[in-house]
Formats: sequence, C-alpha cells, structure tokens
Amino acid sequence: MKFFIDTANLDQIKEAQALGILDGVTTNPSLMAKEGITGAENIVNHYKAICDVVEGDVSAEVIATDFEGMVREGEALAALNPQIVVKLPMIADGVKACKYFADKGIKTNMTLVFSAGQALLAAKAGATYVSPFIGRLDDVSTDGLGLISEIRLIFDNYGYTTEILAASVRHTMHIIDCAKIGADVMTGPLSAISGLLKHPLTDIGLAKFLADFKKGN
Repeated sequence: MKFFIDTANLDQIKEAQALGILDGVTTNPSLMAKEGITGAENIVNHYKAICDVVEGDVSAEVIATDFEGMVREGEALAALNPQIVVKLPMIADGVKACKYFADKGIKTNMTLVFSAGQALLAAKAGATYVSPFIGRLDDVSTDGLGLISEIRLIFDNYGYTTEILAASVRHTMHIIDCAKIGADVMTGPLSAISGLLKHPLTDIGLAKFLADFKKGN
C-alpha cells in the first residue's frame, strides 16, 4: 500500500519523507489556508515546493465547479510538474473533466467520493485515483471501511486500474484496516503514519536492552 500524507505543511512532508516511506502528497484549499497560504501565485509556488520535496504524486485541487473552469485550472496545474495529479470533485462536470484529462494522459484524483456508484463512474471515466472519505462516513455512522471493500470488489471484477486512495484517514487502525481490505493508497495526517511506529512492548524491550548493556559495561 502506498502512503500519502494529507497536508500542506512542508515540515511535516519533509519529516514523512525522511522516514523513507512516503509515496506522495494530497492537499486542498482548506489545508493550504490552514498553513496561511492564500492567493493563486502563493498556492502555485507551494505546489512547486511540495514537488521539490517528494518524488511521488502530488494531488492539486481545482476550485472551479464547471467543466470549462476545471479544464482550464487543471491544465495549468498539470503544467507545473509531471508529479501533479489534478484533483476533481465527484460531480457530473468533474467526471467529464476526468475523461478529458484521461484522454490527454493527465493524472486525476476524483475526490469527495462517498458511494460505490460514484467510484464506478470515476473508474469508467479513467480516473487515476478515486478518493473515498472513510473518516467522514464514520462521522455520520456509516461504514467507511465497508465502502473501500465494495469498491475493491467492483474494481477487481472488471479489472479497473483506478487506484483506491483511502482518504480522511484519522488514525492508525484506519491505515491497518485499509491495508487488510486492499486499498491501494492511504492518505492521512503525519500523526496517523507516525502512530504505526509506536508499541509499548517496543519501548519496554529497548529500555531493557539498553539497561542490560550498561550493566555489562
């Protein structure tokens, strides 16, 4: 499973990259604003900076909600760097734009996916990634992981190459469960990724090893 980090914070991206396990980055206007990055020029420059840090795909989201606007913004984003994946909303014009970009060989990420039907349409339109938001489904008492399983079954049934990018990942068990049921990618905060490192028995064992070493010296 690929590991993406969901942030616009360069320090966190660099920290995840330093672990040697980072495959890409997802971000959006809300995450940009959280870091105080506003204005078209600043946002574009920040995308370039992210691409300089990581080697994998970097999802960059369009703001437009109409086909022409998405195409215009998406082409501009894709021109920034070959790593850029154009992030499109799961609406009718978004699906149309996905097909447009797929035909041109431009990678896409269909976002805000909350049903297997939406994922199926995105795959048929040639999406590179489809992003089911499992954490947000959990928030409204719906089985987010169950959606991942449904999409996995459908994609495998028909040999779709669209990758399932589990988004809105909140914690370590989301990551583990997504890996168990076959998500191709997860994207989440640094805290969830770093949390996989932690286990009390590791800490206890290391403390004992070090204590035994000191006794022998």
